Amino acid sequence: MLRLAVPYHHGDLRVALLDAAEELVRSRGVDGWSLREASAQVGVSPSAAYHHFASRDALVRALSHRILSRIGTAVRDASAAFDDPGSRIVAIGQTYVRFALDDPAVWRLAFGVDDPEAPISPHPHDILAAELDRLDLGGAVFLLWAAMHGLAALLADGLLRFDDPAAVDVEADRLVRAVLSGLAGQPGPWPTVRSAYTDRQ
Repeated sequence: MLRLAVPYHHGDLRVALLDAAEELVRSRGVDGWSLREASAQVGVSPSAAYHHFASRDALVRALSHRILSRIGTAVRDASAAFDDPGSRIVAIGQTYVRFALDDPAVWRLAFGVDDPEAPISPHPHDILAAELDRLDLGGAVFLLWAAMHGLAALLADGLLRFDDPAAVDVEADRLVRAVLSGLAGQPGPWPTVRSAYTDRQ
């Protein structure tokens, strides 16, 4: 049975349940556990958990939002280390792909849940869009996102492999720069693309 690294203390039950759910996702996937099991990990009854989450789906949605915010923070911090807009966007791509490889089950959960009512900040989409705006390429955010996400998914699913772990960063760099170079030769306007996230803006 899983055990939390930090024991539950009164007043932190919501956070403790999210932590337990995250560990369950890592060990069993998105669908291989129940709210009752998450409750058991922190030593409380399911009825206590219901005070914070009305259902298992509500817990999964909250966890998805927390992970998306974590990804957003990671790509924002990585991009902030550079002054050049192109290098900032490369850092976003590399960090995004690394996150998927380092924590694939949690990464998959983050993008497998849709809740149009809950704001997410910082959202990785917003970080990427802001950097593309610096290059007057804001309308192409989904094209670059598709490239980044595709590489991340292929690597996380084992469909692509590198013998040298450092090659992941090199490949992400090449991919992002290739897309940016192609976009520079094809000025907009680009087709309008919508997503569940943009629909709630």
